[in-house]
Amino acid sequence: MYFDPVYWLFLAPPFLLGLYAQWKVKSSFGEMSNVPARMSGAMAARQMLDSAGLSDVNIELVNGHLSDHYDPRHKVLRLSPDVYGGQSMAAVGVACHEAGHAFQDAKGYAPLAIRNLAVPAANFGSGAGFSLLFLGLVFNFPALAVVGLVLFAGVVFFQVVNLPVEFNASSRAREELVSQGIIAGNEEKYVAKVLNAAALTYVAGTLQSVMMLLYYGMRVFGNQR
Repeated sequence: MYFDPVYWLFLAPPFLLGLYAQWKVKSSFGEMSNVPARMSGAMAARQMLDSAGLSDVNIELVNGHLSDHYDPRHKVLRLSPDVYGGQSMAAVGVACHEAGHAFQDAKGYAPLAIRNLAVPAANFGSGAGFSLLFLGLVFNFPALAVVGLVLFAGVVFFQVVNLPVEFNASSRAREELVSQGIIAGNEEKYVAKVLNAAALTYVAGTLQSVMMLLYYGMRVFGNQR
């Protein structure tokens, strides 16, 4: 199956885009880490949260590189060391992007709510769905393959819904950084460079999942004819 040239026709373009996106994130973050900011990432996120009345959202330091995320269940912003203490355009951009998710949570942003509801299905579908799909095709068991395909579709749905969530968080971050004086208007381009590179990784990942779903959908329903 994996030597099927049609498979690579479907998957090679998003795979290459994903490699480029990962390189772009690392290079952009590294470059913008050398452009100083007025405050650290944690301080910028704290100011952004407090200005919106979200003083109940805590900020914690976590291990890892670019492991930053917002936990909606515990109302906690978790920032990696380079972002938490980094006093650079890269650090404030990433930190305030994650603070943007706290804004979305507080305001009941619909795509975020849908994404959070889809998390269990996506987690289950990413493992069990693909396994059932693969076994159904290998052992020529169409019903099993269809079940796996449906479960994997849940993963694709999660990623598609996640795109506007991430884009909106970046947009909120860029607006707040300038309006609150954390960065100057002419410095917004530095933050945008990091956030746009990060957005490309979400686009590449979603495109790869969509193309994989289309390919296996073609295999499953094509075998039933």
